[in-house]
Amino acid sequence: MIAGLDPRELIELALLLIAVGALSGFLAGVFGIGGGAILVPVFYECFRLAGVPMEVRMPLCIGTSLAIIIPTSLASFRAHYKRGAVDMGILRLWWLPIVLGVGAGSVTARYAPERLFKIVFVMVAWSAAARLLLSRESWKFGDDVPKGFLMRVYGFFVGLLSTLMGVGGGLFANLLMTFYGRPIHQAVATSSAIAVLISIPGAIGYVYAGWPAAARFPDVAALQLPFTLGYVSLIGALLVMPTTLVTAPLGVKVAHALSKRALEMAFGAYMFIVGGRFVISLLSGA
Repeated sequence: MIAGLDPRELIELALLLIAVGALSGFLAGVFGIGGGAILVPVFYECFRLAGVPMEVRMPLCIGTSLAIIIPTSLASFRAHYKRGAVDMGILRLWWLPIVLGVGAGSVTARYAPERLFKIVFVMVAWSAAARLLLSRESWKFGDDVPKGFLMRVYGFFVGLLSTLMGVGGGLFANLLMTFYGRPIHQAVATSSAIAVLISIPGAIGYVYAGWPAAARFPDVAALQLPFTLGYVSLIGALLVMPTTLVTAPLGVKVAHALSKRALEMAFGAYMFIVGGRFVISLLSGA
């Protein structure tokens, strides 16, 4: 047995992770997200079955998700960039504040209780769902994105909250850009690039954040899963990554074929569902 699972259970777990990789890559292309919003809930169930301690389960999900987002976001960004849909001006304004926010999120992850990660996930996911499902054209912060200090503050919090949720930042960038009147398709494309800025330093930060946790649980075989580096499961990452790269370009094609409202409704419904999973977890303690 490995990590408390017999060979049949390990095979089922591996097949589930491969399928999840395909779905997360597709969603990365469709919604401009890194795929973390689907990876984190599914990893949570997988690591629960593998017996990972509750105290480290959620940050392990988030760190592994961020590691997987690296190639997924690169593939999604490349496909959107070829279509000329990425706003490079926003990227130039945001790259430094986002990286600083990722650093702050990584430090927070080192010391924060497990419940904090779930609470942040639920609050942001359901806020996004409400904005997208109940969207009105009059719901705007302005006619265009700000150019100065406020925009840099937004960038910092995009990096911070994305790192605590294990997502690539697409969720926040989509919301901000649409609140400032940018088309959803442009928001999705630009978000795919932001995911690159968040995932690389974010994954490194979770490796750093997980070292003291590994020291606290020396008897559970590297957090109960073999080949775990800090808060990043290398096996989980290696099983999921290949299929994300195959399906991300397919998701981009679908995104550009959908209408603005159809894309908003699909994204909103999805965020409501994944937020609900962690509400159940917070209430039940499982």
